[in-house]
Amino acid sequence: MRILLCVVYAVGLVQAAPDKCKPEDTVSTGDNVPITVDDIERMALKNLDDGPRAYYQDGSEEQQTLKENMEAFRRLRLRPRVLRGVKHRDMTVTLLGRQRLSMPLGIAPAAMQKMAHPDGEEATARAAEKAGTVMILSTLTTASLEDVRKAAPHAVLWYQLYIIRDRELSRRLVKRAERAGYSAIVLTVDSPTLGRKFSDVRGRFRLPSHLKLANFNAKDQATLTLCGSDLHVFGNSLLDPSLTWTDVQWLKNITHLPIILKGILTAEDAVLAVRSGIPAIIVSNHGGRQLDGVASTIEILPKIMRAVHGHIDVYLDGGVRQGTDVVKALALGAKMVFVGRPALWGLAYKGQQGVEDMLRMFREEIDRAMALMGCPTLADLQPQMVARREYYASL
Repeated sequence: MRILLCVVYAVGLVQAAPDKCKPEDTVSTGDNVPITVDDIERMALKNLDDGPRAYYQDGSEEQQTLKENMEAFRRLRLRPRVLRGVKHRDMTVTLLGRQRLSMPLGIAPAAMQKMAHPDGEEATARAAEKAGTVMILSTLTTASLEDVRKAAPHAVLWYQLYIIRDRELSRRLVKRAERAGYSAIVLTVDSPTLGRKFSDVRGRFRLPSHLKLANFNAKDQATLTLCGSDLHVFGNSLLDPSLTWTDVQWLKNITHLPIILKGILTAEDAVLAVRSGIPAIIVSNHGGRQLDGVASTIEILPKIMRAVHGHIDVYLDGGVRQGTDVVKALALGAKMVFVGRPALWGLAYKGQQGVEDMLRMFREEIDRAMALMGCPTLADLQPQMVARREYYASL
């Protein structure tokens, strides 16, 4: 009887002990503290006004490409290897032969970031500097390229350029980037005119009156019809539909910086980039903001890799939302992956700290995926480690 009473008493103590692992506690914490990039996006959207939210979030026309960029990653399956000694892992990468980064994920150009947070591009640059990775600064910024450099004096910064109708203004922007210590020019080549976003047309999006495009002086802004204009008027006054490969050569002649072409979507154009002496390209469909209906970048990547035969570096952006997306792109041949919207969501969520959180999440996810894939280095990621889901259909 005594033994039975002791057992009952002990069971009662166990049942009475507080449950520290209740599901509702875990859910509550997850709701309040972001643990994924999707969490950061959800929180960021609550902080944005309607105009900036639509400008950052939407794609062109029916948004087929915007959706496809993300869905294409979901259709790919990883094929991990085991027993390969992954205790020590290295995700560092060297770009353009000399720029060493802490991880193969950087920040893509995104315009007018002070709509997301008062610190704008300067906060994003500081976060990139702290993470040891690269930020590509947009031409259309709400902080000048010089102020962004001052905010992050040791960051690896590349300058995104549109060759605009006024070639002298384009030349001045390049020279300013050189003097400010930017280490590459990223020429956007997929924008002879602006894509049509229904939200911009319906809302006639305008830059808020308290902000300005800081890389242009008053004279330039008057010439380009910047202030108070909608995006389509601005695009018509800025973008030059007459651009050809000859203009790429013109750019090479006026700068000593390496030139990267952003917006390559076909093997044919990738081959022309190789022939033009360009050291790197970014496979990009402008985040689904330009021509709607083009293929996702991750689906295009293998064809481009076969076309360039390793003669130039190939980078990728578009639809990347988690570390396994990065790993898939790297395995299929990309040397570097860039994210645009996730950086904006981090900025809108919590300024510089939000961007740092986003980069940290990606870093941890990439590192974990490398371990689980059996890949201690980036070079160990190989094309045969990625398969379309149809690969398993016969099962």
